[in-house]
Amino acid sequence: MTDTPDPVVHAVVPSAGRGTRFLPITKSIPKEMLPIVDRPSIEYIVREATDAGIEDVLFVTRAGKTSIEDYFDAEGDLEAELERAGKTGALETIREYLGYARVHSVRQGKPLGLGHAILQAKRHVGDAPFVVMLPDDLMEPGSRLVSKMIQVRRALGGSVVALLKVTPEQATAYASTSVEFLDIPEGVDLEDGELVRITDVVEKPPIDQVKSEYAVIGRYLLDPAVFEALEQIEPGAGGEYQLTDGYARMIDRDPADGGGLYGVVVNERRFDTGDKLGYLEANVSLALADPRLGPALRDYLRAELQD
Repeated sequence: MTDTPDPVVHAVVPSAGRGTRFLPITKSIPKEMLPIVDRPSIEYIVREATDAGIEDVLFVTRAGKTSIEDYFDAEGDLEAELERAGKTGALETIREYLGYARVHSVRQGKPLGLGHAILQAKRHVGDAPFVVMLPDDLMEPGSRLVSKMIQVRRALGGSVVALLKVTPEQATAYASTSVEFLDIPEGVDLEDGELVRITDVVEKPPIDQVKSEYAVIGRYLLDPAVFEALEQIEPGAGGEYQLTDGYARMIDRDPADGGGLYGVVVNERRFDTGDKLGYLEANVSLALADPRLGPALRDYLRAELQD
């Protein structure tokens, strides 16, 4: 077991994409602000981070996305109006942001890939470990995935990524990994088969070069040494800098210098809200789980399916 690493209190949320798969609505509304039931999808990400003990969330954005940070700020006139009207339920709802991690934002500037976006967080994060949370990967509310990843880093050090079991065909759209299964250390709330050491990783391989059934999805807990690695990598296709190329360098790095790369196999429900079908699935599933909406929606869906 390593010496106890620094606590994980920072999260970086890349939010500079144009959301072209959701055009035309994303001409004027950031994709991260599209609603899942009754609140924007980005709020689920911030809530997940807060529940895992994260105290500071940095959005990496671009021009036209100020509504993301505005959402987590006070709106005095609206709050005063609701208070005068005695609408305490609505007032409590719009004040929920007060219980979340503190939010900040920085502009990416040129769209040069996920690795470049993460580099924009270097000055803010400094020499501390941090979580990267991709908004298109929406975990079911109550997820403990990030908390478990933090436990793994506390026990083993290094960097930790989330892994999903996929088919070879699906693996071509992700970062594919070679893995070695590990015993579960004391203090880590995982089952056998859910913790691995990653020995190789390749971004979006052709099907004949897929490493295994384990692919990386959008939760990463990175040692700050990854910033140095990201500054050294070469751009790939389209001139973009890949985050995968950065954290892959952690595999062979000396553990005393932040090296080591581990994977936690996801056993919780996850929605790909960057895809229209996945976005609809998230809305339906979370609405069905809502005690106010679920029963009536379930009846409606049954009636629709019978027609």
